[in-house]
Amino acid sequence: MKINPKNGIDKLLFGMKQNDVVAIYGKPDRNYKDEDDNLIFAYNKLKMRLTFYQDEEFKLGYIVASSPDLELFGNKIIGLNISDVKKGLAAKGITKFAQEDFDTFENYFNEENWFILQTEFEEVVKFEIGAIINAKDEFDWKFGKK
Repeated sequence: MKINPKNGIDKLLFGMKQNDVVAIYGKPDRNYKDEDDNLIFAYNKLKMRLTFYQDEEFKLGYIVASSPDLELFGNKIIGLNISDVKKGLAAKGITKFAQEDFDTFENYFNEENWFILQTEFEEVVKFEIGAIINAKDEFDWKFGKK
């Protein structure tokens, strides 16, 4: 599954509604609301959790994924050492990361592309990506753009 920085993952584009996603992947294995009344879809087989923002007309705005099939710029990332992943990203000009540590996990956040590489024991275990916020302080929805 190809990660498309600033756009989404695989066939998912930020700004899609629930019916757009269901048309591609079928009904989720679970769906529920979080503490902010956002709608969450969970797909077990895809190892993805999708967040549809309540205050943005339930548009897809955030994806958390842990599938070993995830590829970023043609390279697998899940299960790899963070230093190797960061080397590959540096070759693509992505070098700025804010690091946050908690317990045995570390998060490496790249604000420019709004993604997080989560590691445990220096191995990438999860990838999170969110919709970009533009200069007007609005979400830059990708779905439906020509």
